[in-house]
Amino acid sequence: MHNDLLSGLALVIVLSISAQWISWRLRLPSILMLLVFGIVAGPVTGLLDTDHLLGDLLFPFVSLSVAIILFEGGLSLRFDDLSEIGFVVRNLITIGVVITWGITAVAGRFILDLDWSIAILLGAILSVTGPTVVIPLLNQIRPTARINSILRWEGIAIDPVGAVLAVLVFEQLLLGDVQIGVALLGLIEEILIGFGLGYFAARVIMETFSRYLVPDTLQNPMVLMIVIGFFTLSNLLQAESGLITVTVMGVVLANQKRFDIVHIVEFKENLQVLLISTLFILLGARLDFSQLEAVGVNVFAFIAVLMLVARPITVFVSTYGSGLTTREKLFVSWMAPRGIVAAAVASIFSLELIDHGQSEAAVLVPLTFSVIIVTVAVYGLTAGSLAARFGIVQKNPQGVLILGAHSWGRKIAKVIQDRGLRVIMVDSNASYVEKASSMGLDVHHGNVLHETIYDELNLSGIGYFSALTPNNEVNALACMHFKDTFGFQEVYQLPRQDADGQNENFPKRLRGKTLFTQDITYEYLNFRFSTGALLREILVEDIDKVEQQLEVVVPLFVVTNEDEKRLLFWTVNNPPQLQVGYTLIGLLDPAEEEILDE
Repeated sequence: MHNDLLSGLALVIVLSISAQWISWRLRLPSILMLLVFGIVAGPVTGLLDTDHLLGDLLFPFVSLSVAIILFEGGLSLRFDDLSEIGFVVRNLITIGVVITWGITAVAGRFILDLDWSIAILLGAILSVTGPTVVIPLLNQIRPTARINSILRWEGIAIDPVGAVLAVLVFEQLLLGDVQIGVALLGLIEEILIGFGLGYFAARVIMETFSRYLVPDTLQNPMVLMIVIGFFTLSNLLQAESGLITVTVMGVVLANQKRFDIVHIVEFKENLQVLLISTLFILLGARLDFSQLEAVGVNVFAFIAVLMLVARPITVFVSTYGSGLTTREKLFVSWMAPRGIVAAAVASIFSLELIDHGQSEAAVLVPLTFSVIIVTVAVYGLTAGSLAARFGIVQKNPQGVLILGAHSWGRKIAKVIQDRGLRVIMVDSNASYVEKASSMGLDVHHGNVLHETIYDELNLSGIGYFSALTPNNEVNALACMHFKDTFGFQEVYQLPRQDADGQNENFPKRLRGKTLFTQDITYEYLNFRFSTGALLREILVEDIDKVEQQLEVVVPLFVVTNEDEKRLLFWTVNNPPQLQVGYTLIGLLDPAEEEILDE
């Protein structure tokens, strides 16, 4: 028995991480490979029996895992993003959920011939989208900023809404008849308890961490404890209100300014990868395809209604009056893959309903997984080309991703940002990250070479990468890491020097384009800034005068006029052509400033 349990758990871990790695190598959505591995290990070969392996622990584990996943999703939601698209997101997670629920339920009844009760529950389960699929696709496609924000917010915020709706329907099924008063009371209790406990839990974390009552080594375990504890408490007070609680916790922490959460985010992101991988393997292995025999090929007609009828109607109604173009609405209509929350909720409810004598509920799991597989595959393989055809991918984005949040790196980033261009900074030094954040810079704490960096960063509006660290090898590797994302022509690094101070001559294919000139190395810039050199913005009104000023100004960047607003890097072999109306950003000693006024 001990060996069976050990080998089963080991198999789950091996399959989980292997599927993630193969997905990365093949550039496929990871959920597809995870489901394939789970199905092969379970119903196809019989190597993995999930129910025998975990028994009664399976669904508590699933519930806690989903709670952590939703908390991590909440940590990425910023209220600043809602200034333009807030009411669209609100409509999608309220009116849109109801529309999707209704159409899906009707399709389930008349296409799949399900009982009305099961069809209505299936509609509630499938009203959610999957942020663990949507966000990687957005980072790959890189649509325009507002489309990116809409889909990110919807994907994360809709999960607890859809899950709560499914719980209300589920509870009515257990009661055996529809009791509107009971359902409304339950909804109000879930909202009040979820929001109340979520905000209170976030305040507990904020107060203890900002007062340094928890050492750094215990902060991540402490947050995990609070998430699990309050999720469980919330569910004990009102069934499934815990999903709202953990999401609210994440959102409140993401938008507070009292302490830095970057290390918490990094820990939760790593944990999320493991949990999602494990869940899909375990749940995929429980599939019983014989349960689909009664439905047959009608399942494809059902999925077509979800994709071609329910989703477009939901989007067009929810975005009415938003100012989105028809093409933007059509693209949003083509981005609704289902994910782990739908799979987990279907698995839990199916088993409980079967235990209560409703055997027809067994079809919920294979139907839900069929929807997940088809929607992930179709959207994942076609959304990129559709975005390009509709012209909603970012055209010539001018923002810059900067590696290196040290003191003068922050100054450069601030000047570029103040010119109206988007800047994201990345650094593994928590102190640098905290200082950059206090300056109002968008900064990410983490390893820029890690493969999950694409999922962690919102690259909307970013068109360039610039490596400014003192480590030549890291700069070169980072440029190679991002050359497929931005193109080889748009990745830059500081000039390289060997230990003797001589410029290294590395092949171009092994590094990014050289910034500035061969003499403007990290050591040079560090010395100049440490001795008082300042960044100055010079408006080009007389080209000849500015060219004379270049005798004392070290040129770094040029920002074109307000109509174009392009960022031009001053490079060794291709310095930008100055024009009237452009702004030159350069380095100048204070003693030389009076020359600019001559």
